[in-house]
This record gives sequence, structure tokens and C-alpha cells, in this order.
Amino acid sequence: MGRWLLRLASLLLSAAVIAGFAGVWAWSEFTRPGPLAEETTVVIPRGSGMETIAHRLLEAGVIADPRILAIGAKITGQARRLKAGEFAFPAAVSPRGVLDILESGATVVRRVTVAEGLSSLQVVAVVNAAEGLEGEIEDVPLEGTLLPETYHYAYGDDRADIVARMRAEMDETVKALWENRAPDLPIASPQEAVILASIVEKETGVAEERPLVASVFVNRLNRGMRLQSDPTVAYGIAGGEGLDRPLTRADLKAENPYNTYVISGLPPGPIANPGPAAIAAVLRPAETDYLYFVADGSGGHAFSKTLAEHNRNVRAWRRHQREKRAE
Repeated sequence: MGRWLLRLASLLLSAAVIAGFAGVWAWSEFTRPGPLAEETTVVIPRGSGMETIAHRLLEAGVIADPRILAIGAKITGQARRLKAGEFAFPAAVSPRGVLDILESGATVVRRVTVAEGLSSLQVVAVVNAAEGLEGEIEDVPLEGTLLPETYHYAYGDDRADIVARMRAEMDETVKALWENRAPDLPIASPQEAVILASIVEKETGVAEERPLVASVFVNRLNRGMRLQSDPTVAYGIAGGEGLDRPLTRADLKAENPYNTYVISGLPPGPIANPGPAAIAAVLRPAETDYLYFVADGSGGHAFSKTLAEHNRNVRAWRRHQREKRAE
């Protein structure tokens, strides 16, 4: 009997020692740096169990042994707290670090940037091309209803939600700027402000020129002069797709509701989606006597108060074009 008890005690001690060594080894594997050579992202689908998660991480090279991850998740109690989404894992992240990242829910932040002056058709193309979003935008929003900006999103977000945010941001921006508008403007409504801002946006890409360009158009409206803006003519011909050729003299004389060489006042709608700076410029334009502007060859424009001065600037611009073609 004594020998049997002694043998049992010896076996139990051996088992305990082995279990202890196994535990130390498992914890060491759980906390040691992993095999990942460089940062990588992995998408964990919604509803994924531990086996699916471990398999995806193994395929991506984030972990070396799915069993270590599963055992660690069970011991730490994290198995039921792991989130779905797109996660970034740093190089050499340990299995323990992997679980901490998955539990935190700190998914990768993606960005889609919509430039000022794009048509709604072009904005939709940008959003539809953005990686990681779901759904397709089929109905193009009205022109001038989307605010150009950089929008953050997570993998799996809906494209329709991004467009809805663009609409809401435009509404809020226009409302705030309209309330702070200058007095006595020849602009009767927020919609008219967006129309004129879209023209300013298409006329210049130089930030500091926007208030000057806006002042020209405001001055012309106040005097009953036609706006004579080339971008409105181009929009009347090609719409949101954009005109892929230079304007001709015939284009400037063509009858269409957007041709501000033919119509008086503003066109019936925006010709693009203007940014906040263009809207602000229209609602608080620079105080000038300018009635004309033309490209100056440096990326900006030459502004003038009289037709005679404007014609001189036009001749200078044409001379610059000829010299450039001759180079």
C-alpha cells in the first residue's frame, strides 16, 4: 500500500511539473513577439468565431500557432470580447497583443477625399471607387448638394451613408455661412449663393482669388451685366461629365439655360459642388470695383475695372499663349 501511494505521489508530482513547464511554455509563446515582418491589415468578418479569427490571422502571417491564440483568449477571458472589422497589426505583434487589438475595436480609419469643384456625377464616381465601402450609388444627387471634404470611414461602411453625410455637411455649412452674409448682396437665397459659389469654384483654383472673383460677379449682378463665365457654358454643353474640348465662339453664342453669355443673372442651378471657402467668398466678397478678369499665365488672374484695361490683359494672355506654343 505504501509503495502504491508513493508511486501515485510521484506520478502526480511529475504531471504537475510537466503541466507547469507546459504552462510556462504556453505563456511564453503567448507573450513573445510574433512572426509578422511588417505592419499588415486583416479584416475580421462579423460573426466570426475563434477558429475563423485564428485562421485568418494565420493566413496573414500575424500568428504562427492558432492554438496558442485560442488558449490565450480562453485563459484571459477575451474570447467573447473580440470585435469585427479591419484591424492593423504592427510587425512582431505577440498573440497577446493581437487579442488586445481585437478586443479594443480600434479598426483602421479609411479616408475618401472629394475635391472642390467636382460635379455630383464625379463625386459619385469617387465614392463608388473607394475601397472597403459597401453598396453602390446609382442615383446621382442634385448638383451643389454635396460638401467637398475628406470623409473618414471604416471597412464595411455603406456608400449611401457617406453621401448622406456629404449632404448634411453641405446643409449645415450653407446655413452657417448664410447667417453671416454681408448686407445688400444681389443673392436672394442660400440656393443662389451655392449657384454663384459653384461658378467661383470653377473659375479659380487659387484660394486667395476667390473673394476677388466673387466680387467681380457680385459687381456685375449689381449693374445688371451678364456674368459671362466660361465654366457655365461648358456645363450647359456637357453637364456633370465635363467638356473634353476647348470652348468655341459658337459655344459662347449657343442658347442654353446655363450660358451666362446669353442669359442674364444666375443660371438655374449650380455647375459643381463648391467648398466652404467659395461659399464664404460669395457671401462676403472682397470690396472692389473689378468687373473683369482673365488668366495671367501664372496660374492666377489679372483683374480690371474697365473694358479697355481688360482688353489689354486679354491681349497679354493671348501673347503668353502664343509664346508658350512656340517654345
